[in-house]
Amino acid sequence: MSRRRGVWKVVAVVFTVVNLIGIGMAVAAQEQMHSAIHVALSLLGAYAVWRLSDRGPRVEPTGDALSDPRLEALQQSVDAIALEVERIGEAQRFHAKLQAEQKESAH
Repeated sequence: MSRRRGVWKVVAVVFTVVNLIGIGMAVAAQEQMHSAIHVALSLLGAYAVWRLSDRGPRVEPTGDALSDPRLEALQQSVDAIALEVERIGEAQRFHAKLQAEQKESAH
């Protein structure tokens, strides 16, 4: 499912839930026409959720795609970047700790 389709699915779910709540409020206020409109909108929202849901079989990548040397190189690059980002984070935490200790000793 594409990201855009996923966003629209969330919008459709929220729309449907809001209208379901609206049905209860309109019925409690004894407003028949208002209730009927919320029922129609809830059905429309449920249809949209159904249409946007993933119904097809998921396609798994074949073994050939997973053994691509470019993919392996990309994975190694991502791992190296993740390691460097973690080191930068540790250095920043250490630097912040030193600054806090210097401020405490200065006062």
